[in-house]
Amino acid sequence: MSHARATHLTRRGILAAGGALGLGAVLAACGDEDKNSGGADATASAQESGPWSYQDDRGETAKADRIPANIVAFVGVGAALYDYGIQVKGVFGPTKTADGKADVQAGDMDISKVEVLGNEWGQFNIEKYVSLSPDLLVSTMFDDQGTLWYVPDESKDKILAVGAQSVGISVYDRQLTEPLQRTLELAGSLGADVTSAEITEAKKRFEDASARLRAAAKAKPDLTVMAGSASQDIFYVSGTNLSVDLEYFKALGVNFVEPPEDAKAEGGGWFESLSWENVDKYDADIIMMDDRTSAIQPADITEGTWKKLPAVKAGQVIARSAEPILSYDKCTPLVENLAEALENAKKVS
Repeated sequence: MSHARATHLTRRGILAAGGALGLGAVLAACGDEDKNSGGADATASAQESGPWSYQDDRGETAKADRIPANIVAFVGVGAALYDYGIQVKGVFGPTKTADGKADVQAGDMDISKVEVLGNEWGQFNIEKYVSLSPDLLVSTMFDDQGTLWYVPDESKDKILAVGAQSVGISVYDRQLTEPLQRTLELAGSLGADVTSAEITEAKKRFEDASARLRAAAKAKPDLTVMAGSASQDIFYVSGTNLSVDLEYFKALGVNFVEPPEDAKAEGGGWFESLSWENVDKYDADIIMMDDRTSAIQPADITEGTWKKLPAVKAGQVIARSAEPILSYDKCTPLVENLAEALENAKKVS
């Protein structure tokens, strides 16, 4: 696996990073009090400290006279920082569902306490952004070109010209442990106590879960796992070579369905697109399904071909967080759920 591999991602491929964002996002692409009460204290103390610097995964070093306090982040990054006691001021990306509740990608954040600059792809309210007097803009990156996730291409120059420092954390072509560590380091630079008992215990739970998954995969090497995502007309089968979670699970010994490279070409190397008539192309004993709100969830899939799949009939379908919240607290259940599924699954394909 080469982090420097030159892989050109189409706009559609970027949108589908980690699996697929569902039909709405694909169409857009084709068109071209809380458990972390220490967060406020950490931010307040950060304002009194300095200077601050952090070298991100673009190789760029963000610098400031004091630790940034007015942070704007992609929602998933904001959720991870929240788990480490850092409260962001604004977020962008899927934050609220249609009924006003917190999106799955918002984690444990109280979304009423953050300014939502944009809830969908292409949305980023620059006026609101400026009003926050941002010190720092943070997002993930799904390519090797330094593209900040959910920062619109058409307005990125105006956004970056506001003057806030920017940080990109790569979730491209590497294992989950790398962006987890990078996010923890960022949180530490922003004032989080990364040596606290809570964080140390969370990391230990993650390591224990990983050992459990390794053992489960070794015990049942013949079980095949498929990572999928559903839209109205297309079923997406994710490859493992670029996604941080799947690369990590594969390294632990999980036997994944792997579409051939030519089949993933249209999806920028991330996934193969199948019609619902061909959803049975690959044999799988366990199916991991994209849990993002932009994807159709398993209970809402009505296609008969889906219901006939052996893994579906056996009840061996689990959720997959295709864009993991990069804190140990949130990533541990992802590992545990797959380990449990392997432990309990039967060979059905």
